Amino acid sequence: MKFSIQREALLVPITQVVGVVERRQTLPVLANFLLEVDDNGLKITGSDMEVEMVGQVSADVAQAGSVTVPARKLVDICKALPEGVRLDVQLNGEKLAVHAGRSRFTLATLPAAEFPSSDAGDDADRLTVSEDRLGWLLEKTSFAMANQDVRHYLNGLLIEFRSGMLRAVATDGHRLALAEIEADVEGDGRSLILPRKGVVELSRILSSEEEPVEIALGNNFVQVRRRGLTLTSKLIDGRFPDYEAVIPMSQDKAMTLVRQDFIRALQRAAILSNEKYRGVRIESNAGTIRIIAHNPQQEEATEEIEAEHNYDGLVVGFNVNYLLDALGSIDGEKARLSLKSADSSCLITAVDRDDVRQVVMPLKL
Repeated sequence: MKFSIQREALLVPITQVVGVVERRQTLPVLANFLLEVDDNGLKITGSDMEVEMVGQVSADVAQAGSVTVPARKLVDICKALPEGVRLDVQLNGEKLAVHAGRSRFTLATLPAAEFPSSDAGDDADRLTVSEDRLGWLLEKTSFAMANQDVRHYLNGLLIEFRSGMLRAVATDGHRLALAEIEADVEGDGRSLILPRKGVVELSRILSSEEEPVEIALGNNFVQVRRRGLTLTSKLIDGRFPDYEAVIPMSQDKAMTLVRQDFIRALQRAAILSNEKYRGVRIESNAGTIRIIAHNPQQEEATEEIEAEHNYDGLVVGFNVNYLLDALGSIDGEKARLSLKSADSSCLITAVDRDDVRQVVMPLKL
């Protein structure tokens, strides 16, 4: 194996692919990149057995071949080299020699045959969506995923393929986030649960450009292809809870507020909230709401802002972080909070659109 490549051309794909490489691995080869060189250029693969990412880049190939090399060491070498330098890479026996200007590096390798292959096949259903819209969908929902919950199906993102629409839902049992975008989906199709790491890595590689992204759906995997990168993730095997039953439908109490004013007031009150429970109390009064926070040191913060609402005297508690996450994820100048009672879940949406819906459970203070 022998090829040469510009530093910047190599640095882009390896810094993207290295995200899936875990620092602690049960298999030594999983700490490595798989490098494959042929007439099509250089292909770099990283995997942790759950998520696989492949980067493709052009290179001047003198001799085809494949090998695995320590991923983070290769990334660190490329980052440390000066801009504009050209790398000459050659496999000599069991060592990989990297020459760049006056710098010389010799890296240990493991055979390419030891690197795990992806289960992804060609019999998948496929559809195409805009890269920026897919990234928007993940951004509006992924923060509500559970983290290391014993209910493993909550440690991921539900993606539903509905007629003309792509919907994402996440919940950790205390809050729920739902967002949807238009997509070229025919009929009510399937649904899948993408694991947390797959969601994180996919969010990281998606840009705000309106470029097409191809999604392939297999029986136990999902694959997303964008320019020069392919991410393949195994799916979580489990039944996602009936989230539609959690979304309140008949709320007779609603308040409308200027979203940014509400966010800033919550942020100020949160400074003196209980560090463990992060609770704030919201009280409705004539034309205003009052936000109150306490902590065990007997400190208190009170904020009062204008609000339009159809009830007085309601007192309800929330985790302030959950409220801030929900309000930060919706678009528009004004937000609407709807609920049935102080003990019921609260639906948070923008006033003039419902493509993002956030549900936050109340907190007893």
